[in-house]
Amino acid sequence: MMRTYLKVTFNSEGAPPSEIVSRLQSLGFKPITGAYDMVYEWDDGATVEEAIWFADKIHATLKGYNVLFQIETITE
Repeated sequence: MMRTYLKVTFNSEGAPPSEIVSRLQSLGFKPITGAYDMVYEWDDGATVEEAIWFADKIHATLKGYNVLFQIETITE
């Protein structure tokens, strides 16, 4: 199974965390606990190009919300 893990760093001058989480859930992310904040589970795996496309989509979704994010896509 392939998963994309996401870690978000919020800014007190940015959007509220609840709004950020809602926007990310609209992309298919699920909140989790642990080293990462959210996970996206790929249905059929993904190519490197698809993972980069998804990273661009995350970037566009969070643009203007004054947050930093880190992603890691791995096969488990």
